[in-house]
Order: sequence, then C-alpha cells, then structure tokens
Amino acid sequence: MHVFILEMEALRSFGEATFASLKIRNYRLYFIGQGLSDVGTWMQVVAMGWLVLELTGSGVQLGSILAFRFAPLLALGILAGNVVDSFDKRKLLYATQFVSALLALMMSALIYTDTIEMWMLYLVALFFGLVDVIDRPSRQTFVHEIVGPKYLKNAVALGSTRANLARALGPLFAGTLIASAGIAFCYFANSLSFVACLIALFLMRREELHRELHEERKVDHVLAGLFYAASVPLIRTILISVAVIGTLAYEFQTSLPLLAYTTFLGSAADYAALLSAMGAGSVAGGLFSASRKEIGAHEFVVWVFLFGLSVCVTAVMPSLGLATVAMVFVGFFSINMSSTANTMVQLESAPHMRGRVMSLWSMAIFGSTLIGAPVIGFVGEYVSPRWALALGGVAAILAALFAARRLLKVHELFSIPAFVWIRREEATIEDTKV
Repeated sequence: MHVFILEMEALRSFGEATFASLKIRNYRLYFIGQGLSDVGTWMQVVAMGWLVLELTGSGVQLGSILAFRFAPLLALGILAGNVVDSFDKRKLLYATQFVSALLALMMSALIYTDTIEMWMLYLVALFFGLVDVIDRPSRQTFVHEIVGPKYLKNAVALGSTRANLARALGPLFAGTLIASAGIAFCYFANSLSFVACLIALFLMRREELHRELHEERKVDHVLAGLFYAASVPLIRTILISVAVIGTLAYEFQTSLPLLAYTTFLGSAADYAALLSAMGAGSVAGGLFSASRKEIGAHEFVVWVFLFGLSVCVTAVMPSLGLATVAMVFVGFFSINMSSTANTMVQLESAPHMRGRVMSLWSMAIFGSTLIGAPVIGFVGEYVSPRWALALGGVAAILAALFAARRLLKVHELFSIPAFVWIRREEATIEDTKV
C-alpha cells in the first residue's frame, strides 16, 4: 500500500511538472485553438504534397513548391523581426490567422471545381509564405507573453508536443478524407481550423498577459537583430546548426512523399503513416522534454546527433513498415532537439530583441527550405529518395559535431538550469501585467 501511494505521488508530481503551463487560462485557450489549427495545417500539408505528385509526378516540382512556400521567410525574415517587436503580437495573429483561413478556403474551391493549375499552387504557396513571415515569430514570442519566463520552457515543450500530436492526427485524417471525399476537403478543414484559433485569441484576457518593459534605447537598424544574434555565442551557434538541419534534414515534406510514392510504391495513406509515426514519436518526446526542469548545451548536441542518426537509419529501412517504425524515433529526437534549442535561444535573448531573434530562428529552420527543398527534390527524383533522406541525416550529424566544438568545453559538459535564466531576466526586466 505504501509503495502504491509513493507511485501515485510520483505520478502526480510528474503530471504537475509536465503540464505546469496549462494552469494558465490564456495558455489553455491558446493551446486548444492552436492545436486545432495545427491539425488542419498537417491535413493541408499531406493534401498539397499529394496534389503536386498527382498533377506532375515530379520531386523537383514538389521541392520547388515548398521553396516558394518558405522563400519569404528567408528573404524577409529580418524585416519581419522589426515588425513583430513593434506591434501587439495578439493583433498580428488576428490578421495572419484570418488571411490564412481565406487562402485555404480559396484553394479548396479551386480544387473542388477542378480549375486548379500548377501556377496557382505556386502563387498560393507564396502568399502562405508571406503570411508566415509575420505569423511564426509572432507565435513564438506571444507564448512568452502568455506564460512569462517562469513557464516558458514547459510551454515551448508542450507547444511542440501539441504540434506533433497534430502531425500524428492530421495526416491520418487527411489520408482518410482524400480517399473518401477528395483533396479539396483537406483545405476546407484547414480553413475552419484557423477560425478555432481566432476564437481562442478573442477569449484571452488581455490583463493576464505578461508584457515586458523594454530598454529605453531604440534600435532601428534593419540588421540589428542579425548583428545581435551574431554577437551572442550561444544564439549564433544554435542558429547556424538549426540552419543546416532546416536546409537538408527537415525537408520531410519533400523526401517522405517521394519515399512513399517512388520507393515503396505506396498511396497517400502510406505517406500519411510516415508523417503520423513521426508525430507520435514527437508527442512522446515532447512530454519527456516538458517534464524536465533543466536544459543544457550538451543536451542540444546529443539530441541533434541522435536525430541525424535516426534519419539515416530510416533511409536504409527495407520496408515501409520498418521505415514507419524508425520515423517514431526521428520524431522523438527531433522534438527534444527543437524544444531545447528554441528555449535556449528565447531565454538568452534580450527582451527588446526577442522578436528579431525568433525571426532569425524561423529563417533558419523554415526559410532555409528555399534552398533545401529543391536540392532534396532533385536528389530524390534523379538519385533516390533514400539518398535524399540520408543526406539530411548526415547534415544533422555534422551540425551536432559543429555545435559540440563551439558549445562544449574539452573536459566539461555544462548545463543551464531554466531558473538561472529566469533569475537573470528578472534582474534586468520588470515583468508587468498590462
């Protein structure tokens, strides 16, 4: 009986630590609204990839569409950081979610009426990318405003878990919907999911948001964020590592459809299964990450290495079933890597620079698709999807070695507890509620 009580107490403590940020009402609303939106987004991801392959059968075309989708993040990310730091994040998110809903609804109509052509896909992909330029850094920094520095690591990890639960569920819904109703309904479902996010934003209590008093000095130089990130060794090293990973390893929207379609001669459901397996692994990894109260540079290095290794293992799997199992491990290591890196970068950033730095983060991990997607698409079409996947895995392993050389001392692994960062920020920032 005593052992049972101890086990229940340990389980309760684990639950409280893992879901700590969900005690905050505004974050619960954001978590639910964004979660529904994420499911819709992943349904659209599967729909878009399969639509391109149905229309063209080309990996290069698929990579090029994704390049258009993420080109604005790379080209305009630095400018976007200035906008995000200058305007109310909640109002920016109202605008981005509304425009995204309209774009998804328009795509649904074009596909349903069978008037969709490739040039339209390129154009809409570009528009989605332009919205993302503002949306991604706004969402990243808005989480900090919702929960404050104390719960940031937990909120980031839970947010990543939420996004990857959507990665598991969205593709499954998409595969079923494509087979039963058609690709158009995936886009329609995504347009409705943005409405859920808008409702959540509306229901938040403004007075419970954490607003920081920025330093009085005003930095107007358009490259100020880039110069600032380059001057902070931890931020600089993580952003470079993430840029390499984003360019070649995170091109799953290009490599996985080709792996399912070309290597395993599968269907949209098989592509969805690969994405869902990665999402399931990410959910488990996110819960593991959320339960931890301490992060360290050495953890980032280890997670990057294991992520790269798991991608390489997936690339050599002889069957679709084994590749699907391997993608679970890819998801587990990926989420721990990204949540650790994201938290370290946000907490290391000065408040008046956080929006700019997170714009650089979006450029590194998403904007780099402009370069990586066509490369991976070309390798996947003209060499092999396996080689395309393996190329990303090797790139991640090299990024881990680079980060280890820059962040770790020769005979010492150091950790940076979250409370140390929090105390550092509390010493320089007056956390006020507006």
